[in-house]
Amino acid sequence: MSARFTDLHCKEVICISDGRRLGFIEDVIIQLPQGEVNAIVVPGRCKLGGLGPPRDDFVIPWSCICRIGPDIVLVDIKPDDCRVLRGKPKLMF
Repeated sequence: MSARFTDLHCKEVICISDGRRLGFIEDVIIQLPQGEVNAIVVPGRCKLGGLGPPRDDFVIPWSCICRIGPDIVLVDIKPDDCRVLRGKPKLMF
């Protein structure tokens, strides 16, 4: 299977184990120099109705992707197993 990053970007990711909507693909992790895709990155939902900084990211290994459709990506992983803590945001003043 081949796909471009632009084909994956902004697709919604849904966990098939519990039907939970994790969010939209924002980035991919690539192993260099082989060029293999290791994982997709889905940012966590923002706190305070979108006004605060995003919560932790979901880093989902490529091997956990079950199906890539025209609008969604189905993954077989527990959300808590792929959660990666974000550092505290740095203030720029």
